[in-house]
Amino acid sequence: MSKEMQLFKLCRSSFAQVRFIHNAPTANAAVAEAKKEKAPKIKTFSIYRWNPDKPNEKPYMQEYKVDLNQCGPMVLDALIKIKNEMDPTLTFRRSCREGICGSCAMNIGGTNTLACISKINTNVTTKIYPLPHMYVVKDLVPDMTNFYNQYRSIEPWLQREDADKPKSGQVQQYLQSIDDRAKLDGLYECILCACCSTSCPSYWWNGDKYLGPAVLMQAYRWIIDSRDEATSKRLDKMRDPFSAFRCHSIMNCTKTCPKGLNPGKAIAEIKKLLGGVATKPKPQLDPVALQK
Repeated sequence: MSKEMQLFKLCRSSFAQVRFIHNAPTANAAVAEAKKEKAPKIKTFSIYRWNPDKPNEKPYMQEYKVDLNQCGPMVLDALIKIKNEMDPTLTFRRSCREGICGSCAMNIGGTNTLACISKINTNVTTKIYPLPHMYVVKDLVPDMTNFYNQYRSIEPWLQREDADKPKSGQVQQYLQSIDDRAKLDGLYECILCACCSTSCPSYWWNGDKYLGPAVLMQAYRWIIDSRDEATSKRLDKMRDPFSAFRCHSIMNCTKTCPKGLNPGKAIAEIKKLLGGVATKPKPQLDPVALQK
């Protein structure tokens, strides 16, 4: 081997040793940081439990300790981890995990919200209950029967006098101006999670007669739709003292809505229509004129 080659190998070996020594503190710091991150970060969840198969056993709160380093950032992540790894009997609803289905609505830390978009508070024990003032099916699952029956009662679909007379061989379309369409913003986004209705004291005490914020907002969504022709019929069904007027505008509904909507404003608009203070404006665009 030539002297030049021996010198080259010697220099390369020396350089590798220097580089290792230079990087050693950084590598040690990274290892120390990794060990530090893996230290358990325990969080306590206190969850409402009740089993209908044990009618003589009263509801109680059960505590679970979760290592947040091994869990996602949302309350729903913790609930799924508890069910999968600690207690398979824990019962709750969930579906989309993205705040668009409303399935995981529950009371978390005293606020009605969606578990999938509720970040875990690492500072205190988190108490989780089902939505308040509703019958409980099991654990965190409320009975939504009355809520959905009320939603069905407002007939949440487009109603027109010419709906039964489509053109032969054609699909009937109903046109709408941009401004009329904008009136539906802030209404159609409701996911019917019932967080607003179950935060309303009037709904707690009169839920059998009072429709509640969520259903009333959906009713207004169809009332104000420029394509709908059943406005009078829809309003007449709410002229009794309870359906809409039981609202006292304390705005709990708007404050708790996980989608940032304003049910209180929608109810106020319904009251104005019922009281004759306001009327539904005529459509800016005839829904069928351009199709004739």
